[in-house]
Amino acid sequence: MNQDSTNHTLTSYQPGVALDDLQLIVTQTPTEVWAALRNQRIFITGGTGFVGCWLLEALLWANAQLDLNLHLSVLSRDPAAFTIKAPHLATHKIVTLIQGDVTALDKIHEPFDSVIHAATDVVKTGDNPIATFDNIVQGTRATLALAQRAGARRYLLTSSGAVYGRQPTAISHIAENYSGAPDSLDINNAYGQGKRVSEWLAHNFAQQYNIQVKVARCFALLGPYLPLDAHFAAGNFIRDGLDNRTIAINGDGTSSRSYLYAADMTVWLLTMLINGRSQQNYNLGSAQAISIKTLAETISDIIYGENRVTIAQQPVTNGPIQQYVPDVSKAHQELELAQYTDLLSAIHKTIAWEKRRRLSAAHNH
Repeated sequence: MNQDSTNHTLTSYQPGVALDDLQLIVTQTPTEVWAALRNQRIFITGGTGFVGCWLLEALLWANAQLDLNLHLSVLSRDPAAFTIKAPHLATHKIVTLIQGDVTALDKIHEPFDSVIHAATDVVKTGDNPIATFDNIVQGTRATLALAQRAGARRYLLTSSGAVYGRQPTAISHIAENYSGAPDSLDINNAYGQGKRVSEWLAHNFAQQYNIQVKVARCFALLGPYLPLDAHFAAGNFIRDGLDNRTIAINGDGTSSRSYLYAADMTVWLLTMLINGRSQQNYNLGSAQAISIKTLAETISDIIYGENRVTIAQQPVTNGPIQQYVPDVSKAHQELELAQYTDLLSAIHKTIAWEKRRRLSAAHNH
């Protein structure tokens, strides 16, 4: 990238994330993916959330660097709030914000080449399980109908590792062909059940309407724009640390997770959209497991330089360890995807970004 293009880009688009992250996305995403995206009209749901903001950052940067001539239509329940949160994304000339709810898209009749359904439906304690399930399934139905109406060739659904249900202790890394499911007796499984039905709907549409449907089953993620107050352990720990509080683990700390950094996630999603096989599910995540206790202690060490972690429960001797770790060999082998950012770097980058965001917010007040 020459100096002139850098200056030109920075005057037309001031990124909200680190330049080295954006350069990683541009260089690690295969050139044929960028070629296929040229001149595309893309409709994105969840564009104002964690996944959506990263897609927008990447696509705006690539559009400027590679002269892609993209047009992005982004669904938002509250465009005004998004404009305050991320004005550099919301007001960009290739971005059109569409006010609306993901379950009610029948007034949209424009043509689109691709639809990315990235609404993540962050579930909070106290949410009505049936409302959560309905919102997930109806949102998927509405976006599939939009894709059909718009003449879209490609449709990418962000699903979740929650579709597998509880990962058996005997399986260290869960693969796409595992046929387990969330427990139907547990009403708290609305999210996993909703995502399962969404996948089924999407693959049905692919067969009926000749739309290339690809499904990304996302596991735990980390990076800028991650909500720190939702049900994400890493985000909660970073929040506690930056709020100068003891980092609190509610369980016994033995649960095992793995974390893929947001820039890596973006490479994976864009590659799956273009190069993924139609009617296939792909795990998206890191294969490198870490216990919740080790994660909390690592974050504490980075923020405080010492261990300021409390653990609410004692581990059960010889008890089963809860795991949430994907087997990502399908993505590696079929799409040549990899983890580009190690976990320590991901934590450092996320903390640094959140500190800058807080400073900026305090300055603007």
